[in-house]
Amino acid sequence: MTLDLQKFYQACNPSKTLVVSNASDRQYYIDFSSVRGGRIIQELKDNITFFSPDEPTCELFTGHIGCGKSTELLRLKAELEQEGFHAVYESSQDLEMHDVDIGDILLAIAHRVSENLSHLEIPEPSGLKKILVGAARLLMTEIEVSQTNEKSGLALVQLGIGKITANAKNSPELRNRLREYLGPRTKGIINVINEELLEPAIVKLKQHGKKGLVVIVDNLDRVETRNKSWGRPQPEYLFVDRGEQLTQLKCHVVYTMPLELMFSNDLSMLTQRFMVYPKVLPMVPVQLRDGSECAEGMALLAQMILARAYPDNQPEERLGWITEIFDTPETLERLCRISGGHVRELLRLLNDWIKKERKLPLSRAGLETVIRAYCNQMTLAITDDEWDLLRQVQQRKWVSGDDGYRVLLHSRFVYEYRDTQGSWFDVNPILAESRKLQ
Repeated sequence: MTLDLQKFYQACNPSKTLVVSNASDRQYYIDFSSVRGGRIIQELKDNITFFSPDEPTCELFTGHIGCGKSTELLRLKAELEQEGFHAVYESSQDLEMHDVDIGDILLAIAHRVSENLSHLEIPEPSGLKKILVGAARLLMTEIEVSQTNEKSGLALVQLGIGKITANAKNSPELRNRLREYLGPRTKGIINVINEELLEPAIVKLKQHGKKGLVVIVDNLDRVETRNKSWGRPQPEYLFVDRGEQLTQLKCHVVYTMPLELMFSNDLSMLTQRFMVYPKVLPMVPVQLRDGSECAEGMALLAQMILARAYPDNQPEERLGWITEIFDTPETLERLCRISGGHVRELLRLLNDWIKKERKLPLSRAGLETVIRAYCNQMTLAITDDEWDLLRQVQQRKWVSGDDGYRVLLHSRFVYEYRDTQGSWFDVNPILAESRKLQ
C-alpha cells in the first residue's frame, strides 16, 4: 500500500489537538487509559454526571505539557454532551501565561460562556456590563453597544470582554491598570457572573432539555513558574492563595493546573481549597518500574503512529505495513521507546525525522541523527546540580518536593508514570542517552 508522505507528515502534526467529536480526528485517537494507571476521564465525568449532576463541582487536572491533556479534555467534553450536559471549552487563549491573575481567568470564562451561549435569550447582565464599561473606560477601549444582538443579552459581554482582554494581553501597563480595577471587585465579579450569566444560562439550558453546564478551562497548566512582584510563585498564588475564588462559580468547572504544584509544600492547602485531589495524566509507559519493557504501552504508541498512516485499517492489519514507513519494525520500537511515552514528543521526533529524510521508508540512521540532536540541545541547559538530581532519579525512580526537581519536571527532563503501586519517575530517555548519565 503506497503511503503519501506529505499526508502522513501532516497527520503527525505535534501541534494539532485531536477533537474526538470530529470523525476525521477520531480515527487517529488511541485510548491509553489501560496503561496510564486508571480511567481518569471516566472519573472526571462520573463526578459530574453521576455523583453530583445538580450541584456545582470543581475539579483539577494536570500532567506534563504535551502529554495529551487537551485531547482527553475534548473527549470529556464530547462524553458530557452525550450524557445531556452542555460543555464549554475555554483554551485560555485570552491569557498572557507569564502574567495571570484571577480576574483574567474569570473574564476569560465569562467571555467563552457568553460566546457559546449567545443563542439563549438571557436578559442583559447589567451588573457585569457596568464592570466592563468601567474597565473599558480605564483602558480607553470603546465598546460599541450598537454591535450587540438585540435578541441576546450576552452579545455585549462577549464583545466587551474580547476587546478588553485583547488590549490588556498586549500591554503589561494596561494589564496592571486592569488588575488594579478588577482586584477589589473580584467578589462582585464572581457574584454577577453567577447571578447574571451562569445561573440564568443553566435555567435556559434545562428548559432546552440539558442537564446542566460544564466549563472546561484548559491550558492553565502552562502558567509560568515565575514569582509575582511580592515573591510568591505564580502557580501557588493562583491555585492556593486565590484558589477558593476559582471554586465559587455556580456551575461544574474543570481547571488544568501546573504539574509542579503536585510537588509544592502547599499541595495540602490546595486540596483544602478545592476539596479535591488533582487528577494526573501520566506518561504512557514504555517500560515498567523494574526496567522491563511495557509491551502494552509500546504497542499502543506504535498504533498511534500507524493509525496516522493507515486510519482505515484495523490495528492488526496496520502491523503488516510497518516496513512501508520504517526500514524495520525495530526502528519503530526505538522511536516509541526513546519518546518515553510523551505523545507530543513522539510526534515531534517523527516530524523532524521525516523532514530530514523526505522519503519512505525512514531509516534507523536518520532516527539516530535526530535523537543525538535532541539530546545535545537538551544537555546545554542542564547545570551540574541538575545532573546530580537526574542521577538520583535514575537510581531511586522518585522525586521529592525540592525546587530542583520541580525544574526538572517543568523542563520535561523527568517524566512521571503510574501503575498499581502509584507514581514512579524516570529520566527522559532522550536525555538518558547523554554520556553524563551512562
